[in-house]
Amino acid sequence: MLSAISRAEFLFLVKKYYDVLIVALLFSIGVAFFVSKLAWRKVTSSRGHIPGRLGLPFIGETISFLSAMNSTRGCYDFVRRRRIWYGKWFKTRIFGKIHVFVPSTEGAKMIFSNDFVKFNKGYVKSLADCIGDKSVFCVPHEDHQRIRRLLSDPFSMNSLSSYIEKFDKMLSQKLKKLEQGGKSFAVLDFSMRMTFDAMCCMLMSVTDEPLLRQLDKDCIAVSNGLISVPVMIPGTRYYKGIKARRRLLETFKDMIAKRRSGKEWPEPEDFLQSMLRRDSYPPNEKLQDSEIMDNLMTLLISGQISSSAAMMWSVKFLDENQQVQDKLREEQLSIARSKPQGASVTLEDVNNMSYCWKVVKETLRMSNVVLWYPRVALGDCIEIKKGWHVNIDATCIHNDPDLYPDPFKFNPSRFDEMQKPYSFVPFGSGPRTCMGINMGKTTMMVFLHRLTTDVNTKLIILIFISITGSQFHHLLPLLFCRWTVDDPDTGLEKNTHLPRLRSGCPITLTALNC
Repeated sequence: MLSAISRAEFLFLVKKYYDVLIVALLFSIGVAFFVSKLAWRKVTSSRGHIPGRLGLPFIGETISFLSAMNSTRGCYDFVRRRRIWYGKWFKTRIFGKIHVFVPSTEGAKMIFSNDFVKFNKGYVKSLADCIGDKSVFCVPHEDHQRIRRLLSDPFSMNSLSSYIEKFDKMLSQKLKKLEQGGKSFAVLDFSMRMTFDAMCCMLMSVTDEPLLRQLDKDCIAVSNGLISVPVMIPGTRYYKGIKARRRLLETFKDMIAKRRSGKEWPEPEDFLQSMLRRDSYPPNEKLQDSEIMDNLMTLLISGQISSSAAMMWSVKFLDENQQVQDKLREEQLSIARSKPQGASVTLEDVNNMSYCWKVVKETLRMSNVVLWYPRVALGDCIEIKKGWHVNIDATCIHNDPDLYPDPFKFNPSRFDEMQKPYSFVPFGSGPRTCMGINMGKTTMMVFLHRLTTDVNTKLIILIFISITGSQFHHLLPLLFCRWTVDDPDTGLEKNTHLPRLRSGCPITLTALNC
């Protein structure tokens, strides 16, 4: 209509109806203000109510949540602020859904132990769209049990043993090159590439560098779109994530078609092949192609982003706590001395790394790479209404001084004592406990083993021991690989759903401290 009249005519109409427009605008503002006052009223913490603010329908506090994500404080700052305002328990509205944050071991027990009975997974729409509705994260109970059972093969002890040795060889070769180069590198970027390449090798036998990098790029785009506004607008994180998902599906389809045609011979011994061998099995004993592809994507993304972030934090914490680093190095050198020159780390070695496991646990407790666990209530439960989303706040539990005295001190020895049930939940709990718990654990432990020992100086150390005698073993930490963190910046990466240093934790490896 505006294009059909001149600018002068348009201005005349505006002037003529100026008063009407002003009244309409003021009326709209008044109505909006009145509605917002009602909707945004603070819910008191009186008996029978969970405190918090829900805000306007759908919008709620989504803008504040996205603002926290887009800051160097991280998205958990959104939760931290509301806990100060309302107390440990509070509710809010994000992406159109009411969310309750559950901060206690008692609440965690109630929810984890009632998975599929009173609660189910409660992911935001963008995550389900990006990862796929056939993912083990998103399927209903009846499909979850079957898919989880069939996905268990990569995490069996036999598969895990093979994975450890392959990962260790890849890791030691790459660290050796970095040490020889003497250049600074970001631990986050390094660990993301390492874990992704190892997962691709184990799941699909992919070792071609160009293909690995394209898969990696697309998986990162999908990961970035997991928590975003689900609108297909070009250039947005959601749009890029959905586009990347489609490219990944096409790549997976080509792989599956190629293998079924018999063009790959001999057949690779990997997860994908084990699934395709079930083609003739009954429906409850196999995965459909859509289920295979969605769960390949799930395994690649979840395995990469959590493990790599945890590795990065372990380096930062060890750099800041030299006594812990020295104690860890002493244990790892003892293991290295017991093995032949050039031998890979084995599952048995990992099982003997008792202090290393405590370092890993303390890293996971303090870093909280999984901030909270989302569920949705299937019915009314105490103060939680049917359809509400409940988030088991692992971060709050792990930082509780009643559970962990001096919670912000990096102290692996606190795990010398038995922990209270549901007080340590970096892998979740109950029937939805993370399937990759052992893989994540061993990946970090192998990484820390190689970082605190040095294959290049092994021969020198053996000669040193033979000359000086075993009584000088306490001097060994002086002769092995050390590192320095090159950027002390503690700011977090923006627009991620897990805490990662924006610097990536750059370090420089030094073979000998001399």
